[in-house]
Amino acid sequence: GVFSPLLTFSPWRRRDLCVLMSASWHTRTPTEGNPIVFFDVSMGGQPLGRVKMELFADVAPRTCENFRQFCTGEHRDRHTKQPIGYKGCSFHRCIKGFMLQGGDFVKGDGTGCVSIYGSSFADETFVGKHTGAGLLSMANSGPNSNGCQFFITCAPCEWLDGKHVVFGRVVGDGMLTVRRMESVPTGAGNRPNASLHITECGEM
Repeated sequence: GVFSPLLTFSPWRRRDLCVLMSASWHTRTPTEGNPIVFFDVSMGGQPLGRVKMELFADVAPRTCENFRQFCTGEHRDRHTKQPIGYKGCSFHRCIKGFMLQGGDFVKGDGTGCVSIYGSSFADETFVGKHTGAGLLSMANSGPNSNGCQFFITCAPCEWLDGKHVVFGRVVGDGMLTVRRMESVPTGAGNRPNASLHITECGEM
């Protein structure tokens, strides 16, 4: 199936309730020892900026390690033995005021799935909440179907809590690049009209 954050809006979508129920994960104090990774993003072949992210390895170590290895390229395809990961991958779905989805380096259209653990892996924890913009969360096609696809939130998305695993956040001035990406005009299926590609990625 298509890997996608749920678009159904819960009647319980109340920001005051969200704040009462959980910490502000998008402004969480950095945790020493958590990996810092980055994407250099281009739009239509032109450099757009860098997105730097802290991975919440203290909360979701298994999910973070999957993402980290796809950033560094240290994971290899078990058949070809070639490095696989996010370098050269696109953001195939962008919805202004909601999220930017990418990571499908398998098929490029939101249907591909692979992980460092095999085809997919289980939901690790739902302790992290979608409290604001700049959070990293796993895209999925239902329970326990995590792979390579992820999304970056552009706003609070609390109706996704308990359904998608939050595992990191954008740090520094990376949100400037996220907002530029969010503003790209889109066409059918919320696909950007000008391609958004990860030209470089790694761990800092």
